[in-house]
Amino acid sequence: MKKRPLLTGLLLALVVVCVSCSSPDPSEQTLENKGSDTIVNLALAWAEFYQLEYPDVRISVTGGGSGTGIAALINDTVDIANASRQIKIEEIEKAQSNGIDPIEFVIARDAIAVIVNPENPVSELTLQQISDIYSGKITNWNQVGGDDRPIVRLSRETNSGTHVYFLENVLRLGDKKSKTLFSRNTLLLPSSEGIIVEVRQNPNAIGYDGLGYVPSDLKMIGIAVEAGGEYVLPSIETVNDATYPIARDLYMYTAGEPTGIVKIYLEWIITSDEAQGIVGDLGFVPIK
Repeated sequence: MKKRPLLTGLLLALVVVCVSCSSPDPSEQTLENKGSDTIVNLALAWAEFYQLEYPDVRISVTGGGSGTGIAALINDTVDIANASRQIKIEEIEKAQSNGIDPIEFVIARDAIAVIVNPENPVSELTLQQISDIYSGKITNWNQVGGDDRPIVRLSRETNSGTHVYFLENVLRLGDKKSKTLFSRNTLLLPSSEGIIVEVRQNPNAIGYDGLGYVPSDLKMIGIAVEAGGEYVLPSIETVNDATYPIARDLYMYTAGEPTGIVKIYLEWIITSDEAQGIVGDLGFVPIK
């Protein structure tokens, strides 16, 4: 998947980018943007591009996970919280108890790709098989048509919105009453890049990551909703036509209806061809 040259080097966990806004006020404006590690590279790319047009705004972009961003929103220490999952009811209630009304914006879509080492002969799995692998019911690749090798399970850590989404929609298959959990020997990694590195090095590993993070030298698994169904690979096309079963919206949250530079910036992200073009360039799915 090709990336723009100007978007390289965006894998930093913390970057402060100076960008501008067409405002009659000559003084510098600031915007704090924090949260999802899935979204952080996209947020950095947006900020980097935005500075080409608007040099009077200073945007601080940090990751740390969806839970971190939402906690900052609840504590009123951030202008925009990034999240790869929807805010939870209990988080909304906690925010409201602090006098904050979270407002949700869908800013892009994403497919979660299940990935293995290219040496692994397994190319297709059902959702149930993936659930059984991650819950510990399936422990060897030969149980799903592969070699006689133990399965090494990789996951994002619990503060990650991707972890929460995968737990609720893959391990638990969307069943809100399910109590299925990740197997205790699942290796929890703090970043999408960490999962990529481990899968690349370990032929026994299985991991999951946002589509925009998956490099061409790793193998994506075709996924079927049920046995006998069509196995579908993640892509912009299969997310848009709803044939790929592990896809989600990506969000930004504000404390109340946005105003000023926050409103201007969000409108640019959601409506402009430039911003949504960057979404596609980074392997995510534009909402336009």
